[in-house]
Amino acid sequence: MRNRLLWEHKGVAGGQDFGASAGGRARRTYVPESKRFFLQLGWLMGVMRTILLKGSESRWMRERAMNYRFVRRALRRFMPGEKLEDAVEAARAMRDQGLNSIFTRLGENLTDRSQAHEVVEHYRDVLHRINALNLPTVISVKLTQLGLDFDREFCFENLCQLLEAAGDEIVWVDMESSSYVDATLDIYRRARGLRANVGVCLQSYLYRTAKDLETLIPLGPAIRLVKGAYKEPPEIAYPKKSDVDASYFQLASTMLSPEAQKAGMRAVIGTHDRDLIHRIQQVALQNNLAKNSFEFHMLYGIQRAEQLRLVGDGWRAGVLISYGKDWFPWYMRRLAERPANLLFVFRNLVG
Repeated sequence: MRNRLLWEHKGVAGGQDFGASAGGRARRTYVPESKRFFLQLGWLMGVMRTILLKGSESRWMRERAMNYRFVRRALRRFMPGEKLEDAVEAARAMRDQGLNSIFTRLGENLTDRSQAHEVVEHYRDVLHRINALNLPTVISVKLTQLGLDFDREFCFENLCQLLEAAGDEIVWVDMESSSYVDATLDIYRRARGLRANVGVCLQSYLYRTAKDLETLIPLGPAIRLVKGAYKEPPEIAYPKKSDVDASYFQLASTMLSPEAQKAGMRAVIGTHDRDLIHRIQQVALQNNLAKNSFEFHMLYGIQRAEQLRLVGDGWRAGVLISYGKDWFPWYMRRLAERPANLLFVFRNLVG
């Protein structure tokens, strides 16, 4: 039976008023009813992502949600626990499966030196534990954990201490919201001029990232590419998932290009998108790159089967293991990356 046809208004993506063309008239096309569900679902997911990202910034929600038992039960899907010991046990299990791991203690936007000093000492202990247990694990830090918000030079000195403590092992610098990109890249460039064991994260949803990557390649950098998880305005970041994905593939292809590899690029592909992973693997093979010449990174608890498939097929893969008490903003951003994860939270609410 023929599908009933529905009206679809055009003009939103082009920056015009909803339902209006440049001449002031509504431009409408017929849409099969079978397509309507997917249009509505896409709209709903966009709304849910906005709500979750707003919630990640809410102190009121943070103070309340962290006390609900069902939220904490759902959290265990994405992090093994709040303590370093929980992360260590997870890393041991992953090592036995051929997976590397990356530790990051949650928390951001620290406000005084004593807090930042405590973070540095904590990561010194983490590095000692990793070495003693012979784990294939490195650390990843946010610069706002090291004092970026109140003293950039102090932050740089703290990062240098961690680089020295890590020896030959890499220390990853996370990228935070767009307002921190310039400062983060400035500090990364300075640190890279002193030591080779430092890497930085770039986000494909920012318009500027292609240019940033171009300027970093001559440094022979270590770059972990992700899509981006902060709420950003459309003037700064791609609002549509398809554009973010297209940007990601182009950036990853550049990182795996002969020119970047010749410059000494250490590429890490941070995505759970299986379609993107497959396409990027094809690029690597076309460029005659060895499977162990770069690495895929995923988050703990997401796409576990894909993580094992990658290592089973001979590719390098690592898992980002988060821990710590300040998990609420990070957790909300994880849900926003894929709002369907809310179904898992709801099952814990009624389970």
